[in-house]
Amino acid sequence: MTPLRRIAVIGNSLPRRCGIATFTTDLQRAISTSRPNLETCIVAMTDRGQAYGYPPSVALQIKDDDIEDYRRAAEFLNAGRFDIVCLQHEFGIFGGEAGADILVLLSRLTVPVVTTFHTVLADPTAAQRAVMEGVIDASAKIVVMANKGHELLRNVYQVPDDKIEVIAHGIPDVAFVAPDAAKARLGFGGKSVILTFGLLSPNKGIEVVIDAMPRILQRRADAVYVVLGATHPNLVRDQGETYRESLMARVRELGVEDRVVFLDRFVDQATLLEFISMCDVYVTPYLNEAQMTSGTLAYSFGLGKPVVSTPYWHARELLTDGRGVLVPFGDAAAIGSEIAELLTDDARRQAMCRRAYAVSRTMTWHRTAERYMSVFEHARQAHVPKVLARADALAPEPRSRAAPDMQIGHFLAMCDDTGLFQHAVHSVPDRAHGYCVDDNARALLLACALNTPGEQRLSDVLTARFAAFVQHAWNPDTGRFRNFMGFNRTWLEDKGSEDSHGRTLWALGAAARGDASPSRRRWAVALFAEALATAESFRSPRAWAFTLLGLDAYCTVAPDDLRARKVRHALADRLISCLSLVETPDWVWFEEGLAYDNARLPQALMLAGVATQRPDYLAAGLRSLRWLMTQQTTSAGHFRPVGTTGFGELRQRPRAFDQQPVEATATIAACLTAWRAEGDVEWKTMAKRAFAWFLGSNDLAVALVDPRTGSCRDGLHPDRANENRGGESVVCYLLGLAEIRQLARVDTPLTKSGVLRAVGA
Repeated sequence: MTPLRRIAVIGNSLPRRCGIATFTTDLQRAISTSRPNLETCIVAMTDRGQAYGYPPSVALQIKDDDIEDYRRAAEFLNAGRFDIVCLQHEFGIFGGEAGADILVLLSRLTVPVVTTFHTVLADPTAAQRAVMEGVIDASAKIVVMANKGHELLRNVYQVPDDKIEVIAHGIPDVAFVAPDAAKARLGFGGKSVILTFGLLSPNKGIEVVIDAMPRILQRRADAVYVVLGATHPNLVRDQGETYRESLMARVRELGVEDRVVFLDRFVDQATLLEFISMCDVYVTPYLNEAQMTSGTLAYSFGLGKPVVSTPYWHARELLTDGRGVLVPFGDAAAIGSEIAELLTDDARRQAMCRRAYAVSRTMTWHRTAERYMSVFEHARQAHVPKVLARADALAPEPRSRAAPDMQIGHFLAMCDDTGLFQHAVHSVPDRAHGYCVDDNARALLLACALNTPGEQRLSDVLTARFAAFVQHAWNPDTGRFRNFMGFNRTWLEDKGSEDSHGRTLWALGAAARGDASPSRRRWAVALFAEALATAESFRSPRAWAFTLLGLDAYCTVAPDDLRARKVRHALADRLISCLSLVETPDWVWFEEGLAYDNARLPQALMLAGVATQRPDYLAAGLRSLRWLMTQQTTSAGHFRPVGTTGFGELRQRPRAFDQQPVEATATIAACLTAWRAEGDVEWKTMAKRAFAWFLGSNDLAVALVDPRTGSCRDGLHPDRANENRGGESVVCYLLGLAEIRQLARVDTPLTKSGVLRAVGA
């Protein structure tokens, strides 16, 4: 294999996360130095259109809140023939909920990715977990800087051991020197210097060391505590300098204002090393145990400085065996005592200095770069090139997880004594928009889906309410179902759309076959037969498909209805005709563009093919669904519904947004129909992948559902989830969940014998 030639490091720009920016620059520089013939560059996150603090090696900047910048960055990296992309991941530097926007970039990369996690959360939120798992899935290798990170990746995120590498935070390779010369240059000659460096924020624990200063001064009167670093920009944005001012007020209250020095500035690496060189004790009094990495801890340790620290994860590993001193969190007395002990015991302090310096030689940036280069080589060798937007065996199997429980609390909250409300404001039913037969027909479908072993039926009263809505929607004068009803139970139209009529026929067919009440089953048969005649005149392919779905169920309970059988053949033939007129090698579809509920069209043809023993119907359904899945699968392998902003565009690749639950539900059902018809287990994988979209395996890595209530957000915008949780969304989620739960109960491989085979599929 040829040597690595081009590597890009994705990090962030100063001043937002000083430590990550410094690490990014240092790693890129170290790799370049270790491999002079290797071309390296930085892709820098920024919120101001500038890469603060970065050298000219910054090749591209990404505004953290601009989703198009992430897409352009992926195009740049793919076109640039980079061998490796090395992502520096930290929460807070990428846009979207929990930093989900970075997944937009990763999903489009054809280049192998090696990710360094600067934080690994032991107890992530649902959104944070989804982002972590998305990044893990997109990465060939994962690097952490502490063994605790390795442990959490294995136990919390189930990452295989051979995918994880532990590489210590790099340090500059500088000579061990006494602090006196640097003290003189910086104006601290003749003083015992205690130093803390970093962006100032409450979690740093600076106030604990300030409270310890009187105790330290009792034993070392020449001690001075230097707090180096600007206030964190996010804190300044939200609160101004209130926190810094509170620290200064605390210093005045304790009467130590001449012994605590605040240096409010951003510093470059050379200046930082100068300050570390001049200190006698470095202190990291952080208040949060879950700190996986501290660059300043690594740097001070690498310069041979005695460190007093609270026992956060990185410090607990680095400072064991006498290489530093650990003190309890928030314990000013303990910090004061330990710092005073070191400042008054020269022999102990010097021994700790020499030990830290000797141990840290394995952490130099040169050694770190060599370790990274080895990981990069392994990642490239194991990399299987992606074929963008293919839903074939190259796409990864969704992460194995049990299907959620069937919770219907939000669904019940969306119902009143009329039926299911259309919309919600957040999770609150919105009476202003009333009801529609579309959603109440879907609710009737859900009632039938839950009337199966292993599920808790809806109450008979509630199911009857949905049936009553459908009955009331029927307008015998027009031969059509009305659709929209106001909250005052007044119909807003004499007849609804063709699609809403077809969907209602679908629900009636399902009720005729699967309602828990024999009486309602007879009602459904009668109303279906009465309302079917109108469907023959429809021009909408989706109305045809919905009607075919209803006919699939209805014909099992009314096998002697010759007219229904005739309509089924007629509508299936129309779909076949549409496909034959429009289909080309690169556009295997029924229409010139993609719209909503797309997967229902091939599903309807497949069911018609199986029921009528027509291999041409089945073949057309399988062929068109297979093509649709190439349009609905990202390069990273997760499901991406056809975006609503592209509806109506002719023969164009689907837009990514907005994404709606109805597409995921339709895809789940269609893929499982294909699996049952053909027996290819890859269809099951695709169905599970579509369901995983609800749980956070999507472009934004945002979970749309609340598993406790069963509520479902209305979709995904480019930058966020739609927080409203309306009737269509909750029913679509629950219908998809019912399919997946049923699959889990009967998930045994189909044999090829007895399966209707598709000619040319």
